[in-house]
Amino acid sequence: MVDEVPSARPSRLGRGLAALIGDSADENSMLQRARGQRSVPIEFVRANPLNPRKAFGDDDLAELTDSIREKGIIQPLVVRPKPNMPDVFEIIAGERRWRAAQRAGLHELPVVVLEVGDKEALELAIIENVQRADLNPLEEAAGYEQLMEQFGYAQAELAKAVGKSRSHVANMMRLSKLPPAVKEMVSAGVLSAGHARALLSVANPEATARKIVEQGLTVRDVERIVQSEAEDLSDGAPRKAKPEKDADTRALEKALSDVIGLHVAIDHKAGGGVLSIRYTTLDQLDGLCRRLRQ
Repeated sequence: MVDEVPSARPSRLGRGLAALIGDSADENSMLQRARGQRSVPIEFVRANPLNPRKAFGDDDLAELTDSIREKGIIQPLVVRPKPNMPDVFEIIAGERRWRAAQRAGLHELPVVVLEVGDKEALELAIIENVQRADLNPLEEAAGYEQLMEQFGYAQAELAKAVGKSRSHVANMMRLSKLPPAVKEMVSAGVLSAGHARALLSVANPEATARKIVEQGLTVRDVERIVQSEAEDLSDGAPRKAKPEKDADTRALEKALSDVIGLHVAIDHKAGGGVLSIRYTTLDQLDGLCRRLRQ
C-alpha cells in the first residue's frame, strides 16, 4: 500500500524544499534544521526509484566530483527512512551529489531526514529538480504524469502543489506526444523545451526537428512554419513539402560549416541556387568578413 500524507499542503510544497528544512535566518529555524541534520555512512543511502531525473551527464558529474573532493558537500541531501530497512535512507533530493560523492570516495554524507510518504517525496523531488533546472523537459513531463496517474492529481491541483502555472504543466505534459526521434533530441539537449512545444503543431515534427538542428532555426522560426502551414490549409492548398537534400549536398554543407565555424545551408535548383550562412552575433559576422577578405 502506498504511504500517503493526508494533506498535500500545496502552498507549503510550492515554496520548495527550503520551506521544509528551514531557509530563514532566524534562530528558531536554524536550530530546527541543525536538529534534523546528521551524517550517515554513504553505503546506507539509496537512490529513489521515483526520482523524475534519469539523466546524469558524465561531464557534469566530473565537475561536481572535483568540487566535492576539494570542499566536501556544502548542501546536505534530503532523505527519508527506507521502510523495513533500519538505518537505511532513500534520497528525496540530492541524487547527483550522492553519485558524485561515491566517485569522490566519501565515506559519510550530510543529510536532512524527513518523515514523508511516497506522494510528498515525489512532489519534493520534482520541485527541487525543477527549481534547479536539473530536469530535461521530458523528465519534468514524466514526473507530472506520474503524480497524476499514481496519486490522482488534477492538473490545477498539481500546478499549485509544484508552484507552476496550470498552462506550464499542461504544455510540458503535451511533450509526451512527440515522436521518439524528437524526444531523443530533447533529452540530449539538442532541442529546447520551446522548440519541442512548437513542434507539436507542425505537420511533420521529425523532419522539422532535423531542420532546426541543420539550419539553427529559432523557436520563432518554427512558429512561422506553423503559421505558414495553417494558412496553406485554410486556403485549401497545402504547400508541397520540400524534397530531402541529397547526401552530396548535406556533405558539402557540413564541410563548409566545419571550415568557417558557422551554419551553412545550400538550396540548389536547376540553373542556380542559394548559399546561406547563419550567424548569431556581430562578432561572428566580423570574423566571417575578415576571412572572406583574406
